Amino acid sequence: MKVVVVGGVAAGPKTASRIVRLRPDAEVVMFEKGNSLSFAGCGLPYFVGGVVKQHTDLMMTPAGAVRNAGFFEKVKGVKVRPRCEVTTIDRAKRQVAYTELESGVTGVESYDKLVLATGGRPVRPPIPGINLTNIFTLHTIDDSRAVKAALVKTAARNVVIVGGGLIGVETAEALLGKVDQLTIVEMMPQILTMLDWEMALLAQRHMEANGVDVRLNCRVEGFIAGADGQSVAAVRTPQGELPADFVVLAVGVRPNAELAKAAGLAVGALGGIATDAHMRTNDPDIYAVGDCVESRHRITGQPCYVPLGSTANKHGRVAANNICGVADTFPGVLGSTVCKIFDFNIARTGLSTEAARAAGFDVVTCIAPGPDRPHYMPTFKSLIIKLIADRKTGRLLGAQAVGPGGADKRIDVAVTALSAGMTVDDISKLDLVYAPPYAPAMDNLITAADIIKNKIAGLAEGLTPEEVKQRMDAGANFVLLDVRTPPEVATAALPGAMQIPLGVLRERLAEVPRDKEVVCFCQVSLRGYEAARMLKNAGHPNVKILDGGIAAWPYEKA
Repeated sequence: MKVVVVGGVAAGPKTASRIVRLRPDAEVVMFEKGNSLSFAGCGLPYFVGGVVKQHTDLMMTPAGAVRNAGFFEKVKGVKVRPRCEVTTIDRAKRQVAYTELESGVTGVESYDKLVLATGGRPVRPPIPGINLTNIFTLHTIDDSRAVKAALVKTAARNVVIVGGGLIGVETAEALLGKVDQLTIVEMMPQILTMLDWEMALLAQRHMEANGVDVRLNCRVEGFIAGADGQSVAAVRTPQGELPADFVVLAVGVRPNAELAKAAGLAVGALGGIATDAHMRTNDPDIYAVGDCVESRHRITGQPCYVPLGSTANKHGRVAANNICGVADTFPGVLGSTVCKIFDFNIARTGLSTEAARAAGFDVVTCIAPGPDRPHYMPTFKSLIIKLIADRKTGRLLGAQAVGPGGADKRIDVAVTALSAGMTVDDISKLDLVYAPPYAPAMDNLITAADIIKNKIAGLAEGLTPEEVKQRMDAGANFVLLDVRTPPEVATAALPGAMQIPLGVLRERLAEVPRDKEVVCFCQVSLRGYEAARMLKNAGHPNVKILDGGIAAWPYEKA
């Protein structure tokens, strides 16, 4: 059996290596048009920031071997054609045509099975001045080296990052402290659109507190050349011109499906190659894996495009198994992602609130702040969790986490719960590990699940920070009831809030108006919940809780 693999970064090498393990007698040829093989693309910002010292570290195995053409041929038994671009696919003859980029030599390679791992390509929008020098993407090893070189060559003082998604915020972390002024320009009303509004705003406030200028609802209108007429000097936006010694474009990635499309292979609505659960295209002899492929969301069943190295490696294994006669399927994705912004960990999985509603679910949410270890442990860090669930069934639909605490651990548990179709009742009874150095007795995720259960049972009704802020801005006639102690209130408060500590609320119930909506809160809204129950029991007809309390309030405080 002869297998040709087109693409040598993530999914391609995984597919090729797995095939040779299962079928040592197979002939596997891998083409890669770029300069680097099997590199860790997600590590590029960390090389730019200096956490990863050498770019070759991103191409090494844990044992220290560089994954180059010689490594794949001698260790893996895979023949590699580096700097060699596959230009066409002849499905009838089962051949690919290629061009060696250094020499211009052309040729053909036959195959029994073909694997397309052509990846994605960074978006370069057609903005005036886009072709000026010193406007970079961060997609390859060469890109990252160019950005590092620009830091030195331009003695960069002002840098603009276009795009506030994962790549944009990770690049901001890498560059902060190396330049005088760092600005993120984002055309959407929030950064990190994978998150719900309140959670994204918490992340934004943290970036701003660390010195990043975040411009939202801000579209780039053009790039302005400097005195040499060739290199970028400023970015033009509706909010004014931003000086820039260089620019990093981080406005997304699109599937590189042109080769497949030209060969008549099916392409999905989102532009990625369409495959079945076996990673097979509409041609039974051609498979497609990695960032060039559309996936299917495990909750909605709808096509989605979530380019991640983790998914690419799973794709590669499934394709290789099926090529070698080992039945295997890929069940889809949940959009699980995690990133680090300074000392904040940000993670999410499943559906956002908006996506869950759009999918037809009767959505109930909660925001639950708390320490990721018992508060008496000096190692504890705060973490804010948001859960999204279906009110009718209690089924978990999504989870998000923001803060310096252990977000990855909780979201990974949520991924498992989502994959198993678990309800918040199931999650609230999970036998998670407990010891003070690792977690509180009631883990953050379990506490969040219990809050959702209270809401479904009618024991609590919550308002998100965004909903409360909208009421405040509209001048709504309602009462914000702060039940914290006076010393707590002195540190931070919400404007116009009535302040009655929980310890004396029973004695002062008559002070709380009965003819208005009352929204109770405290630091994390546990005491707010107790106050709401107290008021309900006293006959107050319209009582709610501010989800997450002061800890999760992302707006200005008094």
